[in-house]
Amino acid sequence: MNVKSFFKLVEIQTKVASVIPFLLGTAYALYRFGSFRPVNFLLMLASLLCIDMATTTINNYLDFKRANRKYGYGYESHNAIVRDKLSESSVIAVICILLAIAVITGFFLFLNTNIAVLILGAVSFIIGVLYSFGPVPISRTPFGEVFSGGFMGLVIPFIAAYIHVYDGNLLNIAIRDGILSISADIPEIIYIILISLPAAAGIANIMLANNICDIEDDIENKRYTLPVYVGKNVSLIIFELTYYIGYLALVVLLILGAAPVVSVLALATFLPVYRNISVFRKEQIKSSTFVLSVKNFVIANSALVLTIAAAVIINYL
Repeated sequence: MNVKSFFKLVEIQTKVASVIPFLLGTAYALYRFGSFRPVNFLLMLASLLCIDMATTTINNYLDFKRANRKYGYGYESHNAIVRDKLSESSVIAVICILLAIAVITGFFLFLNTNIAVLILGAVSFIIGVLYSFGPVPISRTPFGEVFSGGFMGLVIPFIAAYIHVYDGNLLNIAIRDGILSISADIPEIIYIILISLPAAAGIANIMLANNICDIEDDIENKRYTLPVYVGKNVSLIIFELTYYIGYLALVVLLILGAAPVVSVLALATFLPVYRNISVFRKEQIKSSTFVLSVKNFVIANSALVLTIAAAVIINYL
């Protein structure tokens, strides 16, 4: 398997959906808590990318194995296993290696921090695998958008921030004499959730847009996604409202003073995002308009990351 085939198999271009929330949590930790731990940063980045690539590879492999229709809608070109004639053994080897690296780097991250990271990381790892694997993968159910947006958009930024302040009061979990005790700074956790909502909304909508474009094919291949259940029109309404929730969360943070004032500039991204929403509402085509959901995610959240980073630099100077 060459590098080009590997990148196609893991869909390397989609890793922006995990890297941007990771950078968002990191930037927020620097702004809000003034803390950055480079070793923890690198360990989480490696673990995160590997589990994301492994999940995508599992999904592509299962699509290859379970597809009832193997022609006519780009199947021959969009699935790297078919396009590059990859052997099943090499694909399985890639999955195992990526999962091994994710587990090892994740374990070292736990050793460098505390049990809260182990618990959150383990749950995320399990959800990541179950998202594409098992008798009924989450991605083939109406709950795919909730889990992808919730875990990639909310949990990743939280862990990305937490690994820099794990020895503070943000979240502490301890087991002594068989008694579990948890203490948390609830307001700060709520702020992290709010700052993460634009990312959660964007990621959920990437999957929703994908599923809207694939309704007919998903029905034929027995993938009972959210759009299959609620229909295209309702799905498009959900698609639009989800973006509004993300922007509303940022407005609330600015009012509360928990986000830097300069992040008000990120609200300007609503204009191009709204234009893309309007275009997607008119036609939902995998080859042309699906990418608008990815662009919306990158536009809105890159701006948020950059404005928070700018605030960190301004404070430092």
